[in-house]
Amino acid sequence: MVDDDALSSDELAVRLSDDELVVRATIDRPDRRNALNEDVIRGLQDVLAAADAGPTRVVVIRGAEGTFCSGGDLQEFPIGQGTQAYRSNFGALSGLIEALHDTSALTVAAVEGHCLAGGLGLATACEFVLASDDAVFGTPEVDVGLFPAQAMAPITRAATEKAALKLLFTGEEVSADRAAEMGLVTDVAAADEFDAELESLVETLSRNSPVLIEMGKEAYYEQREMEFGAALAYLKEVIAMIAMSEDTEEGIDAFLTDREPEWRGR
Repeated sequence: MVDDDALSSDELAVRLSDDELVVRATIDRPDRRNALNEDVIRGLQDVLAAADAGPTRVVVIRGAEGTFCSGGDLQEFPIGQGTQAYRSNFGALSGLIEALHDTSALTVAAVEGHCLAGGLGLATACEFVLASDDAVFGTPEVDVGLFPAQAMAPITRAATEKAALKLLFTGEEVSADRAAEMGLVTDVAAADEFDAELESLVETLSRNSPVLIEMGKEAYYEQREMEFGAALAYLKEVIAMIAMSEDTEEGIDAFLTDREPEWRGR
């Protein structure tokens, strides 16, 4: 079970819904435009691990005071400390992106304001990205002589190739609407409707069977890199396994008897 008090810190606020199905993690470093430091990254990884240990179906990541995340905190950049220090520093974000991929819960990035550099990598590593219409996206690392290498992995799997290349090598900032056109964003909401749209999306996702969420998410990432025929063969086995679950039996019975299903998670 998620213990939101234990997982919260001065720089990461964690809140568990009353039904324990949704965990909301808010990066709370507004003075640094919610930049990612070691404590925040480790805290988000702890949130994902706790979600996997309980009934959580959806994890929402947000930034405090109207800014999502400006990327890695350059004040923690290990200048002159050697190869291993750089590997450790950059490896933290890679570990978080991998944890978002591996968690059995669905992940939602609630993006307002700036979503830049590693923050864009964090957002695009989530399955769903809801953006306020005044949000701004970009990879400005190039301006300080860096390349957004780790963020590139989720970015290039979301955006079209040419759009991603331009973003990665120019450091341009794009609007929420343009980010949606590129494939970086799931939906764009008016700023004054953002919270309502976010709650509607989270409610829709959290109503799903936990078996469907866990197996469906795993299947999506497994089949994505497969040859088409191999993907079909693999997915035939996946749907057969899901169909044999108690949740599918319950879901079909609930549909036929016109009632809400009571998911068992097995």
